[in-house]
Amino acid sequence: MAAALLAASAIFTARLGAVYANALPEWKLKRAFGFFLIFVSLLLLSKPYVSHLPILSHPATGWGEIAALLISGAVAGFLSGMMGVGGGSIMVPALVLLVGHSQYTAQGSSLLAMVPAGSVGAYTHWRLSNVVTRVLPGLIPGILIGTYCGGSLAHLLTEADLRLVFAAVLIWLGISATVSKTDLIGC
Repeated sequence: MAAALLAASAIFTARLGAVYANALPEWKLKRAFGFFLIFVSLLLLSKPYVSHLPILSHPATGWGEIAALLISGAVAGFLSGMMGVGGGSIMVPALVLLVGHSQYTAQGSSLLAMVPAGSVGAYTHWRLSNVVTRVLPGLIPGILIGTYCGGSLAHLLTEADLRLVFAAVLIWLGISATVSKTDLIGC
């Protein structure tokens, strides 16, 4: 059910994000998103220590869970369409922190939800001539193999270790987005 609700709202906003991407200065968007990723990563890492907070100690249920999933899906779809990032950076923390799913379930649900949403965003980018089709024959099999291997490897880790690896990747992505090439040259 979680993947279906995430996908339902992400499908609509992925197209909007892809169209909006053409109107924004890329560096501002990347920097803001980078800081957001770092913030979310720190929340995920601190989950064991802040689980007593009211919003985290009582995961959303019923209509609250549905609203959290729809909103998370909409935000993830928009950002995915706009920046070409996977929706997991939004969906996984929302599922873990707000809805109370395990890290395993959150990552699996996010992957499943992004299939239709990613397809809509990719199609919109293709229509806007933002897709380099010559790289697809190598990229698509690589993604399929990487997804399979990553999913298999995830089950070899404890949930805490998986959350740590996920947060570390988000922090790395966040730092990469916030630091431009000119910042690195100046060092």
